[in-house]
Parts: sequence; structure tokens; C-alpha cells
Amino acid sequence: MKIENALRDQYRKLARDEGYRSRSSYKLLELNKKYNILKKDDSILDIGCAPGGWLQVSKKYSDPNGKVVGIDINPVKPIQGISIIQADIEDPNIVQIIKKRFPTPFDVVLSDLSPKVSGIWHFDHERQISLSLTALQISTKILKPGGIAVFKIFQGKYSSNVKQEASKVFSKVTTSKPKASRQKSSEFYLVCSSFSGNDTIA
Repeated sequence: MKIENALRDQYRKLARDEGYRSRSSYKLLELNKKYNILKKDDSILDIGCAPGGWLQVSKKYSDPNGKVVGIDINPVKPIQGISIIQADIEDPNIVQIIKKRFPTPFDVVLSDLSPKVSGIWHFDHERQISLSLTALQISTKILKPGGIAVFKIFQGKYSSNVKQEASKVFSKVTTSKPKASRQKSSEFYLVCSSFSGNDTIA
């Protein structure tokens, strides 16, 4: 536990020192280093972007001509050069809301979604999986063919559901757990590459 706390504090300090809004920035930095997710001039949508750490990483790698858009139900403090949509991803009109402002398909979709944790594990797990499936459905409507997506998943009874659905529309789906994630945490990430262009998953 002491080692775990030290690692958590290390990433918090790094985030402060390097100007990132959250320690979770280092999860995306690790994933990107391993899987080359973010590229120069990419258009990137971050679903569940608050407080903005993944947006900052996305902008770093997509500059100078990339487009970075964040969406969250909560307000997000502005970041220069990044567009924010404050909206509920479970709004049935969410795809239309996104496309109205950004009609051109995206190269990358990121989702680091978590529910407001209640402490009742089975409820929190089911809620997180539901949010991730929603993010996956959104991604199929706004990604370019060949695009990449990353989804956070809470390990549990239903975690395989997201991978099964993602495998229908991405040619490769890889499971990964960054070092910046707490090792006792149930979270892991699906890195999904080569989107087929098919938007008809369940």
C-alpha cells in the first residue's frame, strides 16, 4: 500500500510540475508511447474529458494542425486551441450535436469515462460498462475508416461485453494497463485499431 501511495503521489507531482491537469495524463502518455495512438495533425475526440488532462496530451501530439475536441457533462476550464462541448453522452441526440459542430470524421476517439462512484461495486461496474458501450457506439458514428479508439473499462462481470462489441468494428482490440494506473485498481484500457467503418453494432 505504501508503494502504491508513493507511485500515486509521484504522478500527482509530475502532473503539477509538467502542467497537466490530472495524473491520468500519464496513462494516455504511456498508452501512446506503446501503441502510437496520437499523431501529428490528427483530429481527436475525448469523451468524458474533464478535467482536461487527456485533452492536453492530445493537443501536444496533434499539433500544429490537429483538431482536439472534448465532451463532458461537467464544465471544463478552457484550454487554448481546444473545443469543449458540455453535453450528456447519453443524450439520444449526442451524435447530431457533435456532427453539427464538427461534421468531418475524427481520426481518434478517446474515452476515460468513469461514473460517480457509489462504493457499491456491482452498480459502479455496470454503470461504467454502460457508459463505455455508449462511447463505443458514438465512436462508430464519428470515426474515419481506419481510425483508432481507446476505452477505459472497469474489470468485472460485464467487461468482456465492450471488447466483444469493439471486435465487431475494429480489426484489432488490445487490452492494456498502464503503470500510471493504480495496480489495485480494476481499470484497464482497450486499444482498438483499424475501424472498419461499420456503424451497425448493437
